[in-house]
Amino acid sequence: MKISIARTAGFCMGVRRAVDMVLDASNKAKEPIYTYGPLIHNPQVLEMLESKQIFRLDKIPESGKGIVLIRAHGVPPQDEKALADAGFTVLNATCPRVVRVQVIIDKYSKKGYDTVILGDEKHPEVIGLLGYARGKGHTITSVEQLSALPRFEKAVVVAQTTQNTKIFADIKAWCRSNAPHYEIFNTICDSTEKRQNEVREMAETHDAVIVVGGKFSGNTKRLAQVAAETGKPSMHIEEASEIDYSSLSHVQSIAITAGASTPNWIINDTCCRVGQAFREKRPGRKKVMAVLDVLMKANIILAAGAAALTLGTAMISGVENPGIPAVISMFYILSMQIMNNMMTLGSDTYNKPDRAALYKENKIWLLLLAFLSGAAGLYLAWTRGWGYFSVLLIMMLLGMSYNRTIIPPVSRSRIKIYRIKDVPGSKTILIAAAWGIVTSLMPGLSFDANFGLTLIAFIFATGLAFARTAFMDILAVQGDRIAGRETLPILLGKKKTLNLVRYTLVAAIIIPLILSIWMSGVICGLSVIPAVMLILIFRHKKDNDISANFYEFWFEIPLLFAALVAAVGL
Repeated sequence: MKISIARTAGFCMGVRRAVDMVLDASNKAKEPIYTYGPLIHNPQVLEMLESKQIFRLDKIPESGKGIVLIRAHGVPPQDEKALADAGFTVLNATCPRVVRVQVIIDKYSKKGYDTVILGDEKHPEVIGLLGYARGKGHTITSVEQLSALPRFEKAVVVAQTTQNTKIFADIKAWCRSNAPHYEIFNTICDSTEKRQNEVREMAETHDAVIVVGGKFSGNTKRLAQVAAETGKPSMHIEEASEIDYSSLSHVQSIAITAGASTPNWIINDTCCRVGQAFREKRPGRKKVMAVLDVLMKANIILAAGAAALTLGTAMISGVENPGIPAVISMFYILSMQIMNNMMTLGSDTYNKPDRAALYKENKIWLLLLAFLSGAAGLYLAWTRGWGYFSVLLIMMLLGMSYNRTIIPPVSRSRIKIYRIKDVPGSKTILIAAAWGIVTSLMPGLSFDANFGLTLIAFIFATGLAFARTAFMDILAVQGDRIAGRETLPILLGKKKTLNLVRYTLVAAIIIPLILSIWMSGVICGLSVIPAVMLILIFRHKKDNDISANFYEFWFEIPLLFAALVAAVGL
């Protein structure tokens, strides 16, 4: 079974901007926050906003206070003015592509032009656009409706940004033949066009198409319409529970796409549910995948990777017999990672709902595993001496106090950092540093290895951990923003963070290659680990057969290769 996710699936630029604006306002502001009408057409996102005390304002009161966000679809200019006059602080989250259409209509309506809009008359975007037409706006949905309108002396023709591209092409052709003096602007968002074209392309290479998104979302409905027009079996769902698997029983490949207002967590959940449903038809594979799934979600594969990385970095620093440090690393990472996942259940509800469900259902057992592995790590560290034990204990205490208030909040104080969590980007940096310390620095210093080589081993291990953590944060940026977490991608932006990860991995590839010139040639094998990670990142940019679980698995598995390199070097 092949499951492909469309590259264009999910939030478009305008929707992402609107959602980011309202979440950032919610995480920073103390005053009430509202959206004027539904921010976007997706019930799950609206439900999430309500859970964060962001409510919908459907009518403009005579007076009010707080922050009101203008929805991504835009509103008539009179409404925006009325909100400001009522006393609200207005944040305009109108999609820039919609703003472009508003500007065109406003410009030509001032000159006395009639405005013809290809769009749904009752759609919020169209209602907002008509507000700029100065009473001379007309909506159509077909060539027939256009031909029934009077021949205007001068008119401008535009389209709702999420309209069907083929229908607009027909409108344009009719105008050229029957009203060549009309000013025509193709205002359909290129994101809409790309989505529709990609659905047509994917339908040619897949047996069925699933369109994910709100039932009242105009762009999602048109996407479903395009999918149906391809002749392949297709369905429009809001969430994975609505999938009719009986209609997909004969297919061997499924394309999944989503509307511009569909969040990543619903797309990923759909992909996981579809894959799981079809694995159940193959009991042998189902059992293997189930075991791997638990090992990954419980961080056992990651912990084994930490042990392997300790063995690998020991080749760089010159640590002999690094077996016990490797086991300490494994127990420490297992304990801290389970605790970290427990503390991030809020964001995991959106980023990784399946993992969040596992942790909620098995909370007691997982906490017991975290306690026992932490205790085992501390015991083994004790056998290495007071220094080893003290550093590991301090790291564990810092990890467990990440969400706890350290500096008591003081009223009217300018200090806004009361917890380690409040330091922007701290999660990514501290996790990377902890990995470097436990897998290379502590073993090197404990065994009196060459300090310079130990420092190089620390940089290599920290770089790998940073790349993995930062990339996982990029994949989880939507859920982290919802939960109010200040991760590196939220602080710097996804693009800058991704570039930083790439540069880090390139440096991590170079380090073993240079060291192998003066040391054992086997050390160059460690370059394979960052090289695989770098390939995955480049694949992320252009491949559509992906899911967040896929990347998490393949970012962790290469770490185990370090143990193989160490074994060869013995």
